[in-house]
Amino acid sequence: MADRLDLQLIAAALRRLGWIRLWSQVVLGVVVVGVLLFNNIGGRLAANSARALGLGPGISLTTIAFLLLIWCIWQSWLVVRCGRALNSPVRPSKGETTRLIKRGVLADLAGITLAVLGYQSLAGSLFVQASQQVPGFFGAQIQATPGVAGRVIGLPITSIEMLAVLGNTQVLFAHLIGLWISLWLLQRVYRTA
Repeated sequence: MADRLDLQLIAAALRRLGWIRLWSQVVLGVVVVGVLLFNNIGGRLAANSARALGLGPGISLTTIAFLLLIWCIWQSWLVVRCGRALNSPVRPSKGETTRLIKRGVLADLAGITLAVLGYQSLAGSLFVQASQQVPGFFGAQIQATPGVAGRVIGLPITSIEMLAVLGNTQVLFAHLIGLWISLWLLQRVYRTA
């Protein structure tokens, strides 16, 4: 077992970085919730929402990655509690501590995988949509016939669709922060051996 000073340093690192991981993931998670809700509400209010059917799988994978992010936030809280427990008389073993951190690593890796697959789906759908746009200064062009209101030709990419990509990027970054911190904590715990 590590000496008392090293144990205190590990406990402080677990608490400090656990809080950093927790709050950074909470802040990015709130952004993702806002983006997903706005995307859902805005997508239903859009006049031509049926044309963006290809975004569905990407948004679904982003939502699953977000749900996994909620579990990772809970794991961050457990890391903070573990850091507190290391300073108490009844402290967790090194094996329990490393198992806790490894669960966070695996969950963040799974979240990154889902977010990357969602990103690929969103980017592929938007690429197909962009390739069908009519060339012009503003992308889509309006065709007007005398006496009839103009209609848009082509499929311009809307800000709601780009917001889906932004939400995916935020959940990807939140999992990446969690992975970096978990790997550093795991290295710190094993370095004392």
